[in-house]
Amino acid sequence: MKILLVYSYPLEKRVFYEEDIKVPPIGIYYVASVLKENGYDVEIINWYEEKERGYIEEEIRKIGPDIIGFSVLNANRWSAIEISEIAKKIDPKIKIVFGGPSATFLWKHFLKNFPSVDYILLGEAEYTFLELLRDIEKGKKEHEIKGIAFRKNGKPFKTEKRKLISDLDSIPIPSRYFTYRHVISSRGCPWNCIFCGSPLFWERKVRFRSPKNFVDEIEILYRKGIDFFYFSDDNLTIKKERAIDICKEIIKRKLEISWYAISRVDCVDEDVLFWMRKAGCIQISYGVESGSERIRKILGKPLDTENILRAFDLTRRYGILPRAYFIYGSPTESWETINETIDLIHKIKPLSCMFYILDIFPGTQLYESIKKLGIDDDVWLNRIEGIMYWEIDRSLSKELILEFGKRLRDEFYRSLPEFAESLLLIDRKDLYEKHADFLSRLAMTFSHGDYSRMNIPDKEKVAEKLYRASLSYAPNQRAYLGLGSLLQMMGRNKEAIEILEEGIGYFPKSEELHICLGISYMNEGRIQDAISCFEKFPFSPQAKEYLQICKKITG
Repeated sequence: MKILLVYSYPLEKRVFYEEDIKVPPIGIYYVASVLKENGYDVEIINWYEEKERGYIEEEIRKIGPDIIGFSVLNANRWSAIEISEIAKKIDPKIKIVFGGPSATFLWKHFLKNFPSVDYILLGEAEYTFLELLRDIEKGKKEHEIKGIAFRKNGKPFKTEKRKLISDLDSIPIPSRYFTYRHVISSRGCPWNCIFCGSPLFWERKVRFRSPKNFVDEIEILYRKGIDFFYFSDDNLTIKKERAIDICKEIIKRKLEISWYAISRVDCVDEDVLFWMRKAGCIQISYGVESGSERIRKILGKPLDTENILRAFDLTRRYGILPRAYFIYGSPTESWETINETIDLIHKIKPLSCMFYILDIFPGTQLYESIKKLGIDDDVWLNRIEGIMYWEIDRSLSKELILEFGKRLRDEFYRSLPEFAESLLLIDRKDLYEKHADFLSRLAMTFSHGDYSRMNIPDKEKVAEKLYRASLSYAPNQRAYLGLGSLLQMMGRNKEAIEILEEGIGYFPKSEELHICLGISYMNEGRIQDAISCFEKFPFSPQAKEYLQICKKITG
């Protein structure tokens, strides 16, 4: 039996913030690993980038699946339906299985309206899917499996609820079979934000993998060549000692990795931040949501402002980039509350911000509240990803929401240089190399990365200061390269040569530093010096290209 697991494309094209959503959810890999462990032929396909109907049809014919499973979020539910209909036209005997948050919350909606969908897996799906496959192999038409929905006598039917898996370490580690960057050490969240589906999906319970089991997964991926990770827990530091144990295990195994994490401002302190930085954490995302304490309470996230200020200050000081998530267009939002958010941004000085309009999705308290207004699940027959809160609140309008968003973004990007230049890192010698790494990464963002392409004042000046601050802590290859390249772009080739030569003194085998130095030599007319740089790397296509230019110049 051939099983194909698909992550399909969203309804709306993303312009920003794709890194967390363009890869298959980790749940797909867990399902696949359980099936692999039990001898099934499983393939995972990422069709996040929209594919032509002809291409999809050809791929399904080529693979020849007996079962196609879809990870269904609200954003990609229509593509899952479209692909399942294509599959059924190719072969009506192919069984279509939906799982994930949207499938779980809208199980009746899918079974009622879309004949191509055969089964819905409700909630945690690893062993539900396994049991379903065994039933299908036996030719069963009726199923007593817990945690599943299907049609019984032509009508949507749901079986008894399945208990959550008590021992997460018992699930086969997906990295034994697959390669990916998004990893997770726990499941669930105990809080009750009204815009989030987690409370209903995970029952406000948190279950943990052991630090050893989690780092085993990371080490397997590291041995496969992966050295950057997204730790996707809703809150990695909910148990600070456990988070520290994970960090110590990473350090003990000498895994030279870097990673992003998610936390809450009331769940970090100096101890956990120190160990996270030592273990390679370079960014923590915090859901701040609003500068208005009243709105935070309305959203079910009554964070204390002092905790927000403290968390961002400590995160910055330990050389971890603090990213703030903000939601706007919430109940009672006004220019007054938007200005409160701007005031808070100036106080916490985040080095990255993500701004979202409040959206309403199935499975959230917000969705249940708008059902009282007469909205039902048939609204999802429309080709929409979610319902904007402003669409149901007469005190808000699309024009006003767009103005709110523009003001927030403009103010953040205008103030970003000030935030970067105000950095004051903790004076610990055992973190100097980490500080150099942090500052060089941030500088690179201004000179060559995302911020370099945005309308941010004094980008080059900020980048140069950050590079030089990096080198004041420890020699750093990225800082030498970035600063040398920046000086080059600014026409300051003599200074670039000086800094690049110094960098090569510390990193004599660096191809990038030699090539950058060679270009500066060329700009200064020192062609023989440039040739000596490029000749050190005879197998480098880039070095060969510049070498040919130099030889043409010399005749």
